[in-house]
Amino acid sequence: MTKRTYLILFFLLPCLTFSLWGQKPKNETLTLDQCVSIAIKENPLILSSFQQYQASLARISQAKAFSQPSLSWDSDLQSKVFNFKNPGEWYFGLSQSLEFPGKRSLRGKIASRESSEIFQDVELLKLDIVFQVKQAFYNLLLSQEKLKYAELNLKLSQDFQKKAELKFEAGDVAKVKALRARVETAKAANKLRVATNEVGLAKAYLNYLMARKKHTPLEVSGKLKKPAANLNLEELKKRAFAFRPEMKKIGFSLEKQNLQKKNSYMNYLPDFDLGVNRHKVAGEGSWWDVTLSFPIPLFFWQPARGEIAEAQANIRAIQREAEHLKNLIALEVEEAYMNATAARNL
Repeated sequence: MTKRTYLILFFLLPCLTFSLWGQKPKNETLTLDQCVSIAIKENPLILSSFQQYQASLARISQAKAFSQPSLSWDSDLQSKVFNFKNPGEWYFGLSQSLEFPGKRSLRGKIASRESSEIFQDVELLKLDIVFQVKQAFYNLLLSQEKLKYAELNLKLSQDFQKKAELKFEAGDVAKVKALRARVETAKAANKLRVATNEVGLAKAYLNYLMARKKHTPLEVSGKLKKPAANLNLEELKKRAFAFRPEMKKIGFSLEKQNLQKKNSYMNYLPDFDLGVNRHKVAGEGSWWDVTLSFPIPLFFWQPARGEIAEAQANIRAIQREAEHLKNLIALEVEEAYMNATAARNL
């Protein structure tokens, strides 16, 4: 290469670099499955609810934790206040609270059922976000179709207006014909602006559900119509009752309250406090002391009137709530089935 060629490239290189950097980013084309996958991974509500589930898992370990032991030291018969060198008697020992066998395990089961309830909330939120993404995705496809027809309608209106104006100038039609053509063109232009705004809003909402900035370039690929599936109302109801997160959550809630009731009955069983001390008396010697203490359920009616009654009332409330939820799900399935059947017959 000659010196002149190098000079030309030297001056053209900044221009080429500027043109490359100045190019607008290409719109990303996403399918429905990709949109759903991004939303599940990035949506803040789903991420927040999952962290709440992680916190509930940590509470299981807390519920099953042992109480901390206590270390004690007792200095008695001192000749002066705070004279710890020559006490007449002192104790040094270790004590530990021991629950009645089964209580700690039962608390862990209760915390586990509570964690399962929260997990079903996560699953329910996922289903809701997926539904919103699908709705937004197909709404965007529909808005884009409307935009295409609006553009075509404007083009046809403009062509008709030109022909009407030419005929008016030639004296073939009255002026009112040309005015009507202008009005129709203005209407078509306004519909095009509305359709353009609808596409922009649909893209912004879909980006929002995927936790992206609303003006992020976005294009989608898909079809508005899908092959109809064979639907059976009774089978759909059975499937909904078996797999809906709300029904699973009610089941875990009922299990938790039954465990709470069992835990309330176990409060009649005593816990123990075990202590071991080294005991020394000045001039006489040292001994070991062992202490064991436990409460006496003297006021035995208190759990029955309090904790047990609360658990029984909660169980009855959850059972009624389960009946209501089952009826509601059946109604929702029937409504969705009729809408799907009507849409399939269009």
